Amino acid sequence: MNFLFLCTGNSCRSILSEALFNARAPEGFSACSAGSQPSGKVHPLSLRTLQSLNISTDNLWSKNMQDCEKFKPQIVVTVCSSAAVEPCPLYLGNAIKVHWGLEDPSHLECADEEKIQAFKQTVEHIQRRFDAFFALALDHLSQEELISELHKIGQID
Repeated sequence: MNFLFLCTGNSCRSILSEALFNARAPEGFSACSAGSQPSGKVHPLSLRTLQSLNISTDNLWSKNMQDCEKFKPQIVVTVCSSAAVEPCPLYLGNAIKVHWGLEDPSHLECADEEKIQAFKQTVEHIQRRFDAFFALALDHLSQEELISELHKIGQID
């Protein structure tokens, strides 16, 4: 099952989601991330946070949605509110689309230590959602039930 995590800049929340998902996904699951207006670079604190968790950052780069076209996601997750209201490209076709909004720690105006803590809290938030997703009995859910569960996961704080 392929997930596409979308955000506006593809430098923080969607990148973190891609890397964290791929680090724990069982065989047959994969994630990619993209931005509707990619920044062209991954935020340095995204990389630092992932590296502190021993998660590889080697293949992470700020992508646009067309860069993920061949990925053919079954589930598209928007993680910022601006990407949630933008139209998805036609190639996403019948993909399930859900919104799992996250606050953006990269835009905080604070001391570096506080900002690092905010990145860690964002990771914890993402991990709680992935805990809920990977706990689902996916083989026993209809598409409607899966959609319902995905929407519930988006409400987890």
